[in-house]
Amino acid sequence: MKWREVTLGEGIHIKHGYAFKGEFFTDSGQYIVLTPGNFHEEGGFRLRTEKDRAYSGDIPDAFILAKNDLIVAMTEQGEGLLGSSAIIPESDKFLHNQRLGLLDYIDQEIFDKFFLYYLFNTRSVRHQISGSASGTKVRHTSPDRIYRVFVTVPDIKTQQKIADILSKYDDLIENNRRRIELLEESARLLYREWFIYLRFPAHEHTPIIDSIPEGWERKKIGDICETVGGGTPSTNNPEYWNDGNITWVVPTDVTRNKCLALLDSERKITEAGLKNSSAKLVPPDTILMTSRASVGFFALMDKEVCTNQGFICVIPYEENRKMYILYNLMYRVEEIRSHAGGSTYTEISKSRFRNLDILIPSDTLLQQFQEQTYQILQQIRLLNKQIVKLQQARDILLPRLMNGEIAV
Repeated sequence: MKWREVTLGEGIHIKHGYAFKGEFFTDSGQYIVLTPGNFHEEGGFRLRTEKDRAYSGDIPDAFILAKNDLIVAMTEQGEGLLGSSAIIPESDKFLHNQRLGLLDYIDQEIFDKFFLYYLFNTRSVRHQISGSASGTKVRHTSPDRIYRVFVTVPDIKTQQKIADILSKYDDLIENNRRRIELLEESARLLYREWFIYLRFPAHEHTPIIDSIPEGWERKKIGDICETVGGGTPSTNNPEYWNDGNITWVVPTDVTRNKCLALLDSERKITEAGLKNSSAKLVPPDTILMTSRASVGFFALMDKEVCTNQGFICVIPYEENRKMYILYNLMYRVEEIRSHAGGSTYTEISKSRFRNLDILIPSDTLLQQFQEQTYQILQQIRLLNKQIVKLQQARDILLPRLMNGEIAV
């Protein structure tokens, strides 16, 4: 098996996207305008239910993407996204905007399309794309810069075998992600059915008194929960950070996470860092709610953690209320955000949050909901851990397959 060095420009052409006009962006519609936010950092396509925008204006046919189109992020909308690649999952649904590049020509004697997808997600290619990028606040690349990237590739048949091996890992990862989405949706639907539509078990025999079911109570969040803030140890003191083993969560840990079950944080702090800052340890399964800038994102961890000051950590006084309070808050994100203020960035204070009203169902109903949804959370955790293991295995294989260290 012979490998050879080529530039990407010898075998591909990248087409710029279309500048879709912001005035025609809508919350729903047939076509979704893709952005670099629709890429996973490690590569791969993702939908973002809350953030994706549709388009209602005139659409040139040449910028409607087709199934199996290969696209590349040309703008670093988020850290690590520049040069990330993705395969379009279906035709006539997604639009090619100007921050993405479409590989509209691939020389099939030089590159296999799906091998190219993985090639773009190697450290070598990403490093070269990043190294030639321009821009200060937002970095971006261009087709000409990507054409100058050097790669070493085997023959087409070997490329296809490599892509096939790696795709099996991605298929398992994607299957787990879909299962997680379905599980989370099932819990949201259960909450809506029981507590919004009031079709809970035995609702037919529960009288309504003062507009609420008998046995339910109106409370303030501060009456039923402890609310804990966070803090950041001084970054000028290495004693607070070096070799730290205490999980310290920041909002980006949560906003980048793909589900409610957060497994780890990017950074750790030491005991000294914890002691010499306003960060506080909170127990496992504390509701972590982002409260600053990106307000209203949620996560739970199965261990003690602390956070920076961008969180309100919600700890119910009664255990059987935890999952109900979580889904109640998730259902009320827009309301929570409406109470956030600030000029530099939006933030909801603990005092304002604690003063929000909350309706508390009967203990029997709370216990039933807690048991069903916590079991769902545990399934999500297991699937998320499997995803991490699959990603680690794939990421170990990727460079070895791509440099010929492992023969196929």
